Amino acid sequence: MTGKQRSLGDVLQEFSQHRKVMEQELHKVIVGQEEVIEQVFAAIFTRGHCLLEGVPGLAKTLMVSTIAKILDVNFKRIQFTPDLMPSDITGTNVLDEDEHGRRKFRFVEGPIFTNILLADEINRTPPKTQAALLQAMQEREITIGRTTYNLEPPFFTIATQNPIEQEGTYPLPEAQLDRFMFNIKVGYPTASEEEQILAASSRNEQQEVRKVLSAKAIVNLQKLVHSVAVSEYVIKYVSRLVRATRPKDELAPAFVKELVDWGAGPRAGQFLIAGGKAMAAMDGRFSVGISDIQKVAMPVLRHRVSTNFQAQAEGMSTEDVIQKLLDQTPEPEVPKFEK
Repeated sequence: MTGKQRSLGDVLQEFSQHRKVMEQELHKVIVGQEEVIEQVFAAIFTRGHCLLEGVPGLAKTLMVSTIAKILDVNFKRIQFTPDLMPSDITGTNVLDEDEHGRRKFRFVEGPIFTNILLADEINRTPPKTQAALLQAMQEREITIGRTTYNLEPPFFTIATQNPIEQEGTYPLPEAQLDRFMFNIKVGYPTASEEEQILAASSRNEQQEVRKVLSAKAIVNLQKLVHSVAVSEYVIKYVSRLVRATRPKDELAPAFVKELVDWGAGPRAGQFLIAGGKAMAAMDGRFSVGISDIQKVAMPVLRHRVSTNFQAQAEGMSTEDVIQKLLDQTPEPEVPKFEK
């Protein structure tokens, strides 16, 4: 092992320790949800955005606000409602008059100018307002009139939506769903976790969390995660997995051709590799394995694969189709080198 690899290994081990400390601090407030927390951290350290889905009362908002405190970054929350306008998110130009009577426009920043943006119940607002997030999520900038404003790094959007009550909501269009790296399902706590939650709330204790990472440290760690190595072997597996989700592709198995209307695009493969890098780095490793890709496959693919009526008739959800695909997609053959 070379000196460079040793130094990279040391840095990754330090990063792994930081991640453990962050989890410990977060668990002072949030009980359980280890998989959800791991996936949110993976998105943060790869400059990705998350969509959290879960019924009300599962502490989605509390989780995001606590992560912002631990990371020592700016945090803004927008409650999406039917009457919310795009300018309520991005900001607007206001007309000012100075002491000499001269008038000029001044830009007043909206809540999107932050590091962590919580878009609460994003499907409660019309598409015009939802679309105000698109440029910020993709290009990390906002255009108002003829002026473009850059968003200070790090910037990531964490949106929430309630999957149960759909009356009066505006489902996110596929183009905007695709901007989210992960679609994370927040489930109910286990019996023992629920008892812990009830015991903690009955004592009315206020837990204080300490700051672990600064904004500058997060940007540096994002560069570190980006430098994690990915072998050609893993890239071939990712390509095979993504192409197998497309019903018209020759690699697609028979059940995908029967149950799926459309599959994942190339961005899914990019996010699978980025998520795999984050999982490896958080574990202190400097190369991505097949297991890292499989760990992030569900949150990356579940909102990029659309099942049809046949799947509903057979009781197959999108998650069932993806899991079956993971079980049946073979790993690439390792080339043998003769002596």
